[in-house]
Amino acid sequence: MTASPGTDRPAPPLGLPELARLRKRTSRVLMAGQILGGLGVPISIALAPVLATEVSGTEALSGFASTASVIGTALVSLPLAALMTARGRRPGLVLAYGIGAVGAALVVLAATVKNFPLLLLGMAAFGAASSANLQARFAAADLAAPDHRARAISVVVWASTLGAVLGPNLSAPASRSFAGTSIPETAGPFVWAAVVFVLTGTLIAVLLRPDPLLTARALAAPEEQSREGRSIRAGIVAVRSSPRARLALLTVAVSHTTMVSIMVMTPMDLGHHGAGLELVGLVISGHIAGMFAFSPLMGWLADRLGRLTVIGLAAGLLSVAALLAGTAGPSHGQSALGLFLLGLGWSAGMVSGSALLTDSVPQPARAAVQGLSDLTMNTAAGVGGAAAGVIMSQAGYGWLNAVGASLLLPMAALALFTARRHPAAAKTPPPGVSS
Repeated sequence: MTASPGTDRPAPPLGLPELARLRKRTSRVLMAGQILGGLGVPISIALAPVLATEVSGTEALSGFASTASVIGTALVSLPLAALMTARGRRPGLVLAYGIGAVGAALVVLAATVKNFPLLLLGMAAFGAASSANLQARFAAADLAAPDHRARAISVVVWASTLGAVLGPNLSAPASRSFAGTSIPETAGPFVWAAVVFVLTGTLIAVLLRPDPLLTARALAAPEEQSREGRSIRAGIVAVRSSPRARLALLTVAVSHTTMVSIMVMTPMDLGHHGAGLELVGLVISGHIAGMFAFSPLMGWLADRLGRLTVIGLAAGLLSVAALLAGTAGPSHGQSALGLFLLGLGWSAGMVSGSALLTDSVPQPARAAVQGLSDLTMNTAAGVGGAAAGVIMSQAGYGWLNAVGASLLLPMAALALFTARRHPAAAKTPPPGVSS
């Protein structure tokens, strides 16, 4: 059975052909939203540390703009999960993009009046759009067959490639488009981002019908229809009782924190070694290409070889990335390669961890657990981003990469422990297994 739009009431049953068509339609709408929405965040992210330095007057606070965005993403995660649990994916995604648009407008205002606290507030609200982009991967998994779940997640992640790669390279022209106006050039990309978020929210509101989460809930077995199992508390219990879920939660948190901590300070390090805005944009574009362009490969590997194998691959890629970036110095080519591998490692960790998390908890608790996952990973990344600016100013970029690499040790250790103590965690769920 499927759910009528906007309700939990069951509608006429779906046959296999209808379900296949609905999966394709849902995936296409989510991909379109990711292509558009994926343009909004990266168009601004390359300039966030620079803008923070300009407004605050000190490089020591440069990491706090990106950190505020990550914290905002974290803070909205649980309320967004609660809204999605009650109303479905569509209302949650639309609201998150709307908050992101308001945040972008506040950033522009803060840059104009040189108000650093207002800048942080705007960046925190801006982070809600990132939360929408992240939650879209779980919306793709709602209707996917278990043995294709990682690929369904990865295809939606991949759809962010076009906007994400173009975004940093549009930073310079977006800045120049406001030359001679009262809006500082470094804030120009945030004006563009606000428009993008409004368009993306409109697209989701109109086309993401029927809602994938409500449909998946209606298709679930009767024993998985419990309303009591949908609470945040039930989600916490589900994670505590599952070794696979705990590993998945740690994987997405560590992968994201390592990536964010290194990435947000890379534009500053490149600037210290003579790189201009265009070169910074190219390096960040390569990094984002690593994050998104190869995600279908990571999804295929996670479905074919198992989630734990790809988690191990993520740890290896992120470690090599930190080594290359941290020792690059004036070698911009080595920096670019390190940042590309950093994105590739993030992709491996995010896709495999997200699929393992969805595999490991009952259907009613999934939305709550997924919100808890985004809260955990973005809170950790927010702390990492804040610490990154301090480490950068006090010890340098090399030490920052060393600290980032050290975060990978507990993730790798738990993956090995889980593989030995719980061999089933390494296997992809067979077709027909819902959890």
